[in-house]
Amino acid sequence: MGHRIEVELTSQSDETTWTWRAAGAKLPRGTVSAELVPSGTPVGTVLRAEVETTLDGTTVTALLAPKGKAEPKPVERIEIIGTPQKGPDVNVVLAGKGKRRRDDYGGDGEKSRRPSTRGPRTEGDRPPRGDGPRPPRGEGRAREGAPANPGGPSGQGGARRSGPARPGGRESPGRERGDRRPAASTVFRNAALAGLRPEQIPVAEQLIKGGIPSVRQAITEQNTRARAEGRPEVTEAPLMAMAEELRPIINLATWKDRASVARTTGKDTPLRELRSIVASASTVTLDDEGGQMLTALRSSLTERVTALRERWVERITSSLDEGRVLDAVRASIRPPEPSARLSAELAVRLAGAAGEAMSPDTTPEAWLALLEAVVECPVRRTVKPAGLPKGADEALLVEARKAAGHVPELARLLGIPIPPPPGPRRPVPARPAGRRAS
Repeated sequence: MGHRIEVELTSQSDETTWTWRAAGAKLPRGTVSAELVPSGTPVGTVLRAEVETTLDGTTVTALLAPKGKAEPKPVERIEIIGTPQKGPDVNVVLAGKGKRRRDDYGGDGEKSRRPSTRGPRTEGDRPPRGDGPRPPRGEGRAREGAPANPGGPSGQGGARRSGPARPGGRESPGRERGDRRPAASTVFRNAALAGLRPEQIPVAEQLIKGGIPSVRQAITEQNTRARAEGRPEVTEAPLMAMAEELRPIINLATWKDRASVARTTGKDTPLRELRSIVASASTVTLDDEGGQMLTALRSSLTERVTALRERWVERITSSLDEGRVLDAVRASIRPPEPSARLSAELAVRLAGAAGEAMSPDTTPEAWLALLEAVVECPVRRTVKPAGLPKGADEALLVEARKAAGHVPELARLLGIPIPPPPGPRRPVPARPAGRRAS
């Protein structure tokens, strides 16, 4: 399989051949014809090499200058003979696109060209984006120099949630400032590739790219090109056997790269990513270093999940203590993880508080809002509403009948048989085109 690597010229055997090795390797790996080496190249130079790897070994087909280090093109200059003139001692620095001065938007600077349609600018005003006046925004929008409103829901007084902005100007939805995916690491994968033989490196790179299917696809593409160019094809079986031999090494190195990043970033690692790393440890064969990483990550995951559970229970308990039953029921709907459960004591207290709040003295609007939350909460089948609200209309009674399968005590209040609990919703199959309902 053809690919490109960086090689170091180690010595010149004679006038016709040079010895080379992969950049960073310990021993020479092969020879290359002197015709391919650029003239005047000293020993120890690192070049980019186009190589073909087969079962017989690695053959260098071309040598190129290192990326980004090509010789600069000569610049033609015109020499002017005359008396030199000294200009003003001023250094000019051009600002980037993201750091434009305020004067560019209609101030008093020299770069201002378009007339401003607005009055005198104040310190808190936002620079206009167009030539015409902009409509006024909400009063709750954070101004320049004023503290932002963290966590404020959009739509309430015009306040916007603070957070990292996207390049287009929009804020990233559902992602806080510190909840960004950490940068990936390739330390262990590079170390694994450095310890392989040259003919194993292309196969290992395909394993890193996409596993066994990627290796099989690369072999198919290489044989397709070989048939088109009239060259002999490679045999798939030996390469696939090599891929199966290298797969445990590459999988372990890939897992270690993910684990090392999570261990370094600590609490900045998203909880979902940390769970994925700990769960995927069962799919690789860990060495001593990997076992130590897994122990540390598992301990960190346990601590973070325990802290989330304690905050969840504390939120429900404090809401019940302050008489905010609706907030307590809504908080119980969203546990920090699927396996989180309420204690028996807290579940009985939550069900009792919800039943007492659904009393005849409650307004129909508040009663219906509490019913919608109770239907989704984990203690819905033990909630016993004290009664229907006074002045309940037909729409409220219809919603109560629908919820009777979730909250059996509602059936007794309505005087109807207890319906079976509703099952999970199933998607409606699409009707085939051309068929009409009879």
